[in-house]
Amino acid sequence: MQRRSFLLSAVAIPFATLPALAAVPEAIVVMKSPSCGCCGAWASHLNSAGLKTEIRNVDDEQLWTMKDRLGVTAELASCHTALAGTYVIEGHVPAADIQRLLSERPDAIGLTVPGMPIGSPGMEMGAERDAFETLLIHADGSTEVFARHG
Repeated sequence: MQRRSFLLSAVAIPFATLPALAAVPEAIVVMKSPSCGCCGAWASHLNSAGLKTEIRNVDDEQLWTMKDRLGVTAELASCHTALAGTYVIEGHVPAADIQRLLSERPDAIGLTVPGMPIGSPGMEMGAERDAFETLLIHADGSTEVFARHG
């Protein structure tokens, strides 16, 4: 009887709201080296923007194996890799870019900020800032500029 009640309540949800419910993952899972401090600072940036994070420390070999399996090449890599629903988020991607990705839902692997640009979220160093780009990673490995910063 409880199962029937659950099914009836699930059917009562308007279908139009389902994509919106699926757009934001419960938590962005951040895989990082245990010794990396900037990764924790990036997760704090996401939390401050209302994006819940779950941090998992993994050894470097496991992290690089995972990046390769997810389609993150050495040229696109940074210090940490995260999963936001079905998307890969590589490096110090600003929260606003992730929120836009989850809202627009493009057909892509995910986003990356290659390297570790000074002034990107988690890499703040006072007033010093490098201009950087957030790249959208396509399934074929190609990229395009998703956002420009600085």
